[in-house]
Amino acid sequence: MLEKRTPIPVSQAVEKVMKAATHSHSSEQVHITKAYRRILAEDLLAKHPVPPFDRTPYDGFAIHSDDSQNASRENPVTLRVIETIGAGSVCEQPVQRGEAVRIMTGAMLPPECDAIVMLELADTFTEADEDYMTIKRHFPSGHNLSYKGEDVSEGTMLIEKGTIINPGTVALLATFGYEYVSVTIKPTIGVFATGSELLEVEDELEPGKIRNSNTQMLLAQIERAGAEAVYFGKLPDEFESCYSQIKEAAVKVDILITTGGVSVGDFDLLPEVYDKLNADILFNKIAMRPGSVTTVATWNDTLMFGLSGNPSACYVGFEVFVRPIIKTRMLSSTPHLSKAKAILSEDFSKANPFTRFVRGTLSYQGHHLHAAPSGFNKSNAVSSLAKTDVFIVLPGGTRGYTKGDLVDILILDTEEGSEWPWESLSSSK
Repeated sequence: MLEKRTPIPVSQAVEKVMKAATHSHSSEQVHITKAYRRILAEDLLAKHPVPPFDRTPYDGFAIHSDDSQNASRENPVTLRVIETIGAGSVCEQPVQRGEAVRIMTGAMLPPECDAIVMLELADTFTEADEDYMTIKRHFPSGHNLSYKGEDVSEGTMLIEKGTIINPGTVALLATFGYEYVSVTIKPTIGVFATGSELLEVEDELEPGKIRNSNTQMLLAQIERAGAEAVYFGKLPDEFESCYSQIKEAAVKVDILITTGGVSVGDFDLLPEVYDKLNADILFNKIAMRPGSVTTVATWNDTLMFGLSGNPSACYVGFEVFVRPIIKTRMLSSTPHLSKAKAILSEDFSKANPFTRFVRGTLSYQGHHLHAAPSGFNKSNAVSSLAKTDVFIVLPGGTRGYTKGDLVDILILDTEEGSEWPWESLSSSK
């Protein structure tokens, strides 16, 4: 007898999954050279002010501003240049009234000086083996100076924990002397493929067989989400062996993903495996296309995701349900896909009894985002995924959309996330 399944709304399914999510408190120290794309496990604070001293932003001359008080074209003021300092050097002698220092961009301002004359605003000459410069206008105190701490003061919080370390963050780490930084430990995601029809990438095609694209796709999605992937291989179409392999793998990972085997066919064994494990089934059918048979369960401390064997359905299921769990475990406060509005570039006439995730391609036309279906859009489609950078979300209960309609999109390949997009995505057209 076939199992009866009652679909639940996407927003409810996501909510159930997120309630089962846990924030990881595990962290490790990594060297700055290994920090890129890791997640900060603690707030990044400024250890000192930036700039760390008063300095010049230009090549020129450091002077006492009072020396220029009466300078004009008719009454030029001449100052003796006593020293030249470059970036990284400091003035070695006090600068007296009537004196100036030749100074290079980024160099520390001599403590007696309070203004910078840009190089092109001074006339220079040498007389009796001494250097002089002449100015023809007043330069007030503070002119052309970069003050200590004007960019960042000591103790300022620079980046919050849970933030992905990007190249700009790496620059901050270097600026403030963080040779090592505390980052979240990557959750470990195990992957099984099911189906006797599956061949590996290197295998030649055989009648009735297809290559195992889902696994390679999932491993890439896991890496993009910031986690560590472990491929456990293919599950056999034999219950006891399938059960023992899943039970053994589940204790080794934080999340276990199986692709395929979650429908109600004779060889779809995962529902029975979950039952024998006494796993807590959160849901086993969702009012969505593709991926309606997506199943999620918890067993001990492991989350188990049974994703569809159809490539597009598997792809959608990972991004909508698994990705936010990974991000949450790594302290993100915006774990879901980033949401935006876009103009539909093509008609999509298919009715949507359930919420539909159309694989789409994003483009920028003028000041507006435009999204178009990226190709063949059945759940078993592979070809459209290569061009997919957004999901076009069409709510259930709608009868198709036409070119020019404003639609919701979820953006895939971006570090920016969303806190909770689902209530606003559930309304009808």
